[in-house]
Amino acid sequence: MAKCEMCGKSPQFGHNVSHSKKATKRQFKPNVQRVRVEFEGQMRRMYLCTRCLRTLNKNN
Repeated sequence: MAKCEMCGKSPQFGHNVSHSKKATKRQFKPNVQRVRVEFEGQMRRMYLCTRCLRTLNKNN
């Protein structure tokens, strides 16, 4: 499963709830991208969620 290497965000579980209120299982997956990032002075490929990518771009 996809997991952000920076913040640790991973899939969460919940329910689809229909109009009749019948609950069925579902999964909320994070938007994880494989990107090249400078990490501790060297370029590295990491799996990062888009929220972490936005934070990195904001700080640069």
